Amino acid sequence: MVDHTRRRFLSAGVTAGLAGIAGCSTRSLLGATRDGETSDGDKTDGPAAPAELTFEESADERDPLDVRGAIYVPARAFNVYQQWADYDHEVVERDLGYATEVNLNAIRAWASFEFWEEAPEAHAERLDHFLSAADDRDLSVVLSLFDFAGKEPSEERLRDTDPRTATGVKSPASSVMKRKSRWDAPMEYVGWAMERYGDDDRLLALEAMNEPGWTSHSTEFARGVFETMADDRGSVALTVGSTSMANNAEYLDWGSDALQFHYNFAESRATYREMLESNRAVADELDAPVWLSEWQRVREATGFAAEPPDDQKGPNYASLAPLVHEAGFGSFFWSLMVKPAFVPAQRKHGVLNGLFHEDGTVYSAEDARAIAAMSGEASFDGEERREWPEWAAAVSDGT
Repeated sequence: MVDHTRRRFLSAGVTAGLAGIAGCSTRSLLGATRDGETSDGDKTDGPAAPAELTFEESADERDPLDVRGAIYVPARAFNVYQQWADYDHEVVERDLGYATEVNLNAIRAWASFEFWEEAPEAHAERLDHFLSAADDRDLSVVLSLFDFAGKEPSEERLRDTDPRTATGVKSPASSVMKRKSRWDAPMEYVGWAMERYGDDDRLLALEAMNEPGWTSHSTEFARGVFETMADDRGSVALTVGSTSMANNAEYLDWGSDALQFHYNFAESRATYREMLESNRAVADELDAPVWLSEWQRVREATGFAAEPPDDQKGPNYASLAPLVHEAGFGSFFWSLMVKPAFVPAQRKHGVLNGLFHEDGTVYSAEDARAIAAMSGEASFDGEERREWPEWAAAVSDGT
C-alpha cells in the first residue's frame, strides 16, 4: 500500500503543482512553521489568490476527517521538558477540560526524551495520567517523540522559565542526530514508547519527529526513528510532523500512515485559501488521512524576525477557522493555552498566542466561537479577557 499511495502522491505533482499555482513561490505555499518561521527562516510571501477560489470537492462528496484539535503545552512550560518535569495533574485535567468547551476532540503534544533519560518511571506515570485525562474527556492524542524546532538543548535552556529568555529546544541535540554512534539512547526511548503505547487506543497517532524538514541530519535521524517505530508497529497510526505537503513524499516512502502539513501565518485569507486549495487537491488523491497540524491566523508581517503591527500581535483564529473547516482537513491550532510566542524572535516583539487563560476565560470570544463552530455547533458563552497573563507581563511590551 505504501508504494501505491506514494505513486499516487507523486503523480499529483505536489511540488510542481504547489510551485505553479497563481505564480506563487514553492516556499510561500509549502507552509510556515511556528510563529511564521519557515524551515529556512524566510518570510512566507505570496500574491493574493482570487477571492472566488473554491475547493474542488464539496464536504458531501468527501469523506471528512472529524479531527478538531489543539496543540497543548501548559501555559507556563516553555519547552516539553518542563511540561513533564514540572507536571501538575490538576493543571492538566483543568486545561484538557477547557478543550471540551470549544468542542475539540483531539490534542497534539510531545513526550520528552530528555526527561525520560532523567526519570523514565516518572515520565511513564505522568504520560499515562495525561492520556487517561484526555481519554476521559473524549480527546484523542497525537503524541510526538522528538522535535527539530527550537534551540540546542542545554541544562540552562531546559530549565529556564523566565518568559524573557526561555526557549523551546531541539530534541535530541544536533550533535546526537549527526552521529549514529550516539543513537542508542534515543532508539531505546523509541522502543519504550512503542512497547507501552503502540497499541494504545487513547492515541490517534504516534509521531516520530516534528518538522525534520529538509536538513540531512534531522531527516536521517527521523527516518531511523520511524524505522524503529515501524519494526514494533502496533495498531496506532505512525506519522511525521511535516512542515509541508511536499515533505510527505519522503514520509510516505517510510510508511507513514497519516500525513501532516503546517502553515501558521499567511498575509491574507486569499493566500491561505490558495494553499488549502492546492493541498486539498493533493490530499484527495491519497488513501491516507491528512491533517493541518499547526495553524494560527492571518498576519500581514509573516517573516521570522518581522514585527507584526500592534493589532496583529495577539491571536485571531477566527480569521482562518472557517477556511480550515471548509477545506475538510483534520486540524490542530497553536495553541490551547494563552502564552508568549514559541519563537523568541516573535516573543521579543510582544507576540502572544493561545485560546484559554489559566482561569478558564478566553483571550477572544470570537475565536472561541469560530473554533467551536468547526464541529457544526457554534455555541460558546464563556468570558473574554484580552490581556496578557500577569506572570508574562514582562514581555508583553516586547522588552
